[in-house]
Amino acid sequence: MVRQILRKEENGYDWYEILDPTLEDFTELKEKYNLNDASIKDCLEIGHLPKIEEFENYHFLILRSISENFPENSDTLMDITLRISVFYDEDFIITVHRNEIKLLDELINLDKTNKKLKSSKSLVNSLVSQSLKTFENLVINDLSEKLDDYEERVFLHSRRKPFLMRLYYLKRQIDLIRIILTLYKDIVDYFHMPEYQNIYTQDLRDIYSRTNTLFRNIGENTAQLLSVYFNIESNHTNEIMRTLTIISVFFMPLTFIVGVYGMNFKYMPELDWRIGYPAVWLLMVVVSILIYIWFKRRRWL
Repeated sequence: MVRQILRKEENGYDWYEILDPTLEDFTELKEKYNLNDASIKDCLEIGHLPKIEEFENYHFLILRSISENFPENSDTLMDITLRISVFYDEDFIITVHRNEIKLLDELINLDKTNKKLKSSKSLVNSLVSQSLKTFENLVINDLSEKLDDYEERVFLHSRRKPFLMRLYYLKRQIDLIRIILTLYKDIVDYFHMPEYQNIYTQDLRDIYSRTNTLFRNIGENTAQLLSVYFNIESNHTNEIMRTLTIISVFFMPLTFIVGVYGMNFKYMPELDWRIGYPAVWLLMVVVSILIYIWFKRRRWL
């Protein structure tokens, strides 16, 4: 569905929005603005990471922003992010998307005299900035709080198993977003070239640098938390093995003694002793005490 938001006669450029695009939606716009078939094909395909392409008479961008509500156990591009495809030049801008996107609706509902809408370049710059800010907001308002909660579970809770899967998906989400941010760098650098550079492009560079730093830090923290978790689990396993080893060391000589006197040979001399039974018990107690003293001196207990 094609909808015209701004008109060149009133605002200096045309702005068209296409929601849930089909090939037929581009019939008139392709003819009017000489759009390339390759960029239209990219626009209609599902997927694609952020990129910018320069054609003879326009630019084509693919932007990604964070979805407002995505499942906690998701790790795919389509689940975590929303896509906006943008065709633009000085005289026009065409935004294409399949889902309702809050940041785009906010720009559409702005007063038509707002400085963000004063030119197609300002609008595109606002789109890129707002898209990047969704990544920054995700770190500050969601991922950081989750990571703090998971750290508490690692260090303070004895039952840690159920949270490991959630921590795994958190790491997967961060890794995917860092890939997207890496590809955003080409777009940010493009708008930072001398012919495009202004106060808004500098703000765009700052947003990108800040967001990239936040995700790098939270990615490192997540990896460290996983490492700490596995170290704690390994130490817990070692403690269990240590306890079992100590128990087995205590019982090995006792089992040997019991085994010897359980053979019941006819001419075993101790079998006729009146004090044989208590003597064996005394022997086992003495052996246990000696093992205990040995362990204490070795500081294994």
